[in-house]
Amino acid sequence: MKLAIRLRERSFLTYVFMLAVAPVAFSEGTRTWEQSKFEDLSKGTAAGVAIRSVGGLELAPAVKPLSTTPSTYIWSIAADQSGNLYAATGAPARVYRVTPDGQSTTIFEPQELQVQALAVDKTGILYAATNPDGKVYRIEHLAIAPANKGSTEVGKNKSASEFSASVFFDPGTKYIWDLVFDNSGNLYVATGDHGEIFRVTPRGEHSVFFKSDEAHIRALTVDAKGNLIAGSDGSGLVYQIKPDGQGFVLYSAPKKEITALAIDQAGNIYAAGGGEKRGGSTPPIFPPAVPATPTPASAAAQSGVMVLNLGPAASGLAGGIPFPGAGATGGSEIYRIAPDGSPSRIWSSAQDLVYALAFDRAGRLLAGTGNRGHIFAITGEDQFVDLLKASASQITAFAEAPGGGLYVSTSNLGKLFLLGGSPEAEGSYESDVFDAKVFSRWGHAEFRGAGNVELLARSGNVDNPDRNWSPWKPVALEKDPVLNVPPARFVQWKARLHAGSVAPSVDGVLLNYLPKNVAPDFDDVSVQVGVRYQPLPKPVGVPDTSATATGVVRFDAPPPSTRDRDSIGVKWTVRDDNDDQMVYSVYYRGDGDTRWLLLKEGLTDKFYSFDASLLPDGGYTIEVQASDAPSHSPGQALRSVRDSARFEVDTTPPRIDDLKAAIEAEQIHVIFRAVDGFSNIKRAEYSVDAGDWQYVEPVGQLADSKTASYDFQVAVPSGASPGHGLESKKMSAEHVVVVRVYDRFDNMDSAKAVIRGK
Repeated sequence: MKLAIRLRERSFLTYVFMLAVAPVAFSEGTRTWEQSKFEDLSKGTAAGVAIRSVGGLELAPAVKPLSTTPSTYIWSIAADQSGNLYAATGAPARVYRVTPDGQSTTIFEPQELQVQALAVDKTGILYAATNPDGKVYRIEHLAIAPANKGSTEVGKNKSASEFSASVFFDPGTKYIWDLVFDNSGNLYVATGDHGEIFRVTPRGEHSVFFKSDEAHIRALTVDAKGNLIAGSDGSGLVYQIKPDGQGFVLYSAPKKEITALAIDQAGNIYAAGGGEKRGGSTPPIFPPAVPATPTPASAAAQSGVMVLNLGPAASGLAGGIPFPGAGATGGSEIYRIAPDGSPSRIWSSAQDLVYALAFDRAGRLLAGTGNRGHIFAITGEDQFVDLLKASASQITAFAEAPGGGLYVSTSNLGKLFLLGGSPEAEGSYESDVFDAKVFSRWGHAEFRGAGNVELLARSGNVDNPDRNWSPWKPVALEKDPVLNVPPARFVQWKARLHAGSVAPSVDGVLLNYLPKNVAPDFDDVSVQVGVRYQPLPKPVGVPDTSATATGVVRFDAPPPSTRDRDSIGVKWTVRDDNDDQMVYSVYYRGDGDTRWLLLKEGLTDKFYSFDASLLPDGGYTIEVQASDAPSHSPGQALRSVRDSARFEVDTTPPRIDDLKAAIEAEQIHVIFRAVDGFSNIKRAEYSVDAGDWQYVEPVGQLADSKTASYDFQVAVPSGASPGHGLESKKMSAEHVVVVRVYDRFDNMDSAKAVIRGK
C-alpha cells in the first residue's frame, strides 16, 4: 500500500512569551555599558556620596562619628541647649551623655531592661522612660554631689557627683513608647498595653489625657497649634488630639503601625507606617534574648556589623519587650497629611522599615530606616536621595544639632553620629563590577555630570578586583577620555567628587568596549520522529539593545510541539558568548553516504520540522550549522557545527503476501506472510466478520525480523457454520477475514480474504 501524505487539521495553544522574560535583542560590533539609573548605581560602593532615585550621584552630607556605645540598641536621643547629646539604650539599659567634644559618660542605669524614650525640657532637665513595667525618671545635672541619696533616687549612677535620677511618673502600664513636651511644659507619655496617653504637668500632676481603642500608642509630636499628634500600633491610626483631650482620627494608614511622626513648617504631618494589617487583634512581637554585652573596649574594636534576628520569639520569653516594627513585613510607607486633612502616600519601600523622621537644614524630610541602615532624603512624590549607609542595621532616631546638623543614632551596633548641615568636601563612588562575558578591548568613556569630578577605571580577568587587577587609571575627561586599561573580561569605574563653586554631580557614565568574537557553542542537537514544532510569535517593536550590555539573561522559550507521525522535528541548543545574532542551516546524511545534503538554510529559530516522506526509509544523521554572520562584517563571522545522534526513518508500510483462509473442521484456517523493506515486523491482528481485533503471534512467536509468517486457526462464529440444520442452510455461508500488520514505526498494511461455503 503506497503511503500518501495526509494533511490533517491541527490545533495547538498559542505560545506566548512570559512577561517576566525580557525580549532578546542583539548588537553588533562596539557595545556599551551605561550606569545612570538608581537600581544600577545602588549596586556600587559609595563613600560620602549620595545616590538620587532619578539617577546620578552627588555629595552626601558630612558625617562625623561621635561614639560607639557598649549597648546594642539605641532607642531614642535628645539634645539640650548646650549641645550635649543623650542616648537611651538597651542591652544594657543605660542613658549616655555625649558632650560636644565627644566625651561619653554613663549618667543613668535603671533596673528595667531598657530605656525607651527621652525628652529634655526648657530648663535642660532630662526625662527618661523605661520598659517593661517602666517609669518616667527625672535626671538632673547637679552642681555639687549630694550628701546622701533620698528614697526617690533610683538607679546606679556612675557620675553621681553630677547627675541625680528620681521617679517622676509611674503610669502603671506595661510599656512606655514615647515622650514629648508641649509649649506649656506639660509632658505627654505614650503607653501600651492599653493605648493610653498621660499628661504630666510641670508640678508632677498626672492624668489620662487620651484613651485609644488601640493596644499601643507608638509615636508622639506636637503641632504649631498645640495639638498632640499620635500614631498607633494595631490599625495604623494617626490621631489629632486637641488640648482638651478630644481626639480625631486624621488618617487610617494601610499599614499596621505608625512608627514615626514629623511636622514641617507649613503644617504638613508626615507619618511612617510599617507592617501588614491582619484581621483580629495582633499581639506584640517579641525579640529574641539579648546576647552578651561587649565591653566598651571590645565594642570599639568591632569593625563589622552585628545583626540580630528580629523575628518572633517564643511567647513565653521572660522579660520580653515588644520591638517597634519587629516582625513587620511588606516594608514601609510615608504619608503626608496636608493642613486641610487630605492624605497622600509620598514614598514606599519593600525592603526598608522607617524608624525615625526629621528635617534637614534645607527642609528635606529625612527617613532613618532598617534593616539595612540607610538614611533617605525624600525630595518629592516617590523621589528620594539615598544619603548614606551606616555601619549598623537600623537608623533609630534623630535629634537637632548645632549648626543646622542632626544627631543620628543606630542599633546593631549602638552608635552615634553627627550628620552635618553641609556636604562632604570630597566623596568617592566605585561602580559595580561589569562582566563583558568575554575578553574585550575597552574604548572611550562618555561622562555626563557637572563640577569637579575625577573618573578612573581598572580592569581584570577575575570577578574580584582585589585579585590582581590593573591599578586605577585616570580618564582624561577634558581631552581624550579613553580607558587606559588592559583588555580584559571585567571592568570597573570610580568617580571622585570634590566640592567647589559648582556642586559636583555624576549623571551617568557609559563605557564603550569591543568583545573578541568567539564561535557559537552547541550544547545539543536532538531529533524526534513523529513531532512537528510550531513557529513562535515574533516580538514586535523590540529595541536593538544587547542583552549582555543591559545585564538581561537571555531565555529561549521551548517551541510548542504536536504529534505528527508524518513529520520529523529537529531542535538544538546553542549559545554565543558575544550574544551575537545567529543564523542556522540544517543538513542530513544517510547511512553509508559521504556527502551532507542541505535541508534548510537561513533559519533564525532553534528548531525545524520537515515531512518525513522527503527521506527514503533508512538511518540518518542531522547536522546543524550555526553562524554569527548577521552580527559581523563579511569575512569576520565564525561558525560551529554539531551532529545529532543517528535516527531512523520508515514511512513505508509492510506488505502482506499470500493471504489464504479456509474452513477446516469447523475452524477457519488462516495463513499469510508479512514483509517490510526496512524495519522489523512489530505485531499482527485479525478480525472475523467485523468482530473485535485479536492479536496473533507469528510462527515461532518471536517478532524479530523484517519477515514474519503467520499460521493460525480460529473458530467459525457461532450460528453460522454450514450443514447444521435447516435454519443454517438458509443463512449465508460467507465469512470475511481481515488481517493487519505493523512495523516498528507503526506503519500499517491490511488485507482481507472472503470464505464462501459450498
